[in-house]
Amino acid sequence: NDILLDQDANRLIILTGPNMAGKSTFMRQIALAAIMAQSGSFVPAAHASLCLVDRIFTRVGAYDDLSAGQSTFMVEMTEIAHILTSATKRSLVLLDEVGRGTSTFDGLSLAWAITEYLHESIKCKSVFATHYHQLTELESILPGVRNYSIAVKEDKGTITFLRTVVPGATDRSYGVHVARLAGVPRMVTRRADEILREIEREAVVLPGSGRGRQRRAARYTQLIFFDGDDGERAAGEKESKRPDPIIEEIMSLDLDRMTPVEALGRLAQYQQMQRERMDR
Repeated sequence: NDILLDQDANRLIILTGPNMAGKSTFMRQIALAAIMAQSGSFVPAAHASLCLVDRIFTRVGAYDDLSAGQSTFMVEMTEIAHILTSATKRSLVLLDEVGRGTSTFDGLSLAWAITEYLHESIKCKSVFATHYHQLTELESILPGVRNYSIAVKEDKGTITFLRTVVPGATDRSYGVHVARLAGVPRMVTRRADEILREIEREAVVLPGSGRGRQRRAARYTQLIFFDGDDGERAAGEKESKRPDPIIEEIMSLDLDRMTPVEALGRLAQYQQMQRERMDR
């Protein structure tokens, strides 16, 4: 697979694709080629033109450090903090799945902000492999970001990994398919497919993507299990309706100055008003 990283329009690559398709292997290939070339070794490529790098930073895998009292996500963020404070314009940064150890929205927000910081502040060559497909929107926002994906062939519900990196983004991770390959019971994977279809009906567009609230598609899916359209419609109806006159009158009462008899009289009056309204 070819790779093009420069200081212009191909400075940061967002790499998407299915689980087990080879994203991590592709990034290791880039790091090893850079190390071998810089040490004067043979590089296994038909053609290679590589610049010098001062350091190679990687964030790959998930593990905790129980002896130090650090969770998996804390270890991940500690490594990210080291990278963002140490990398220079001449560094090579390879990130594999940043932000998965926390909630979906927190993780996506962090991944988005980290990508912007690498592009705008550090300006180094980077490859960011992710399942947050929303990040592919950055190609239309930041001039040095390009989308690449690992190609697959899908046929009658089964997929074949082609192990080929191609330009463009993908909007699927095929996680349920991988779970099926791993031997997860069919009842679980069938139910997961049903839930996935429900989730994909919802969409969230990140601020700054220029798409607007009207843009709703599966690529922006977040874990929302309630019908957002109905919720927005209901909210709009509430805003457009005038307050109920009975409710308005109740809210205007000075309860501290009312006697019990006056309160019962008002309550009887409101009951009568409601009955007349229902009889219309």
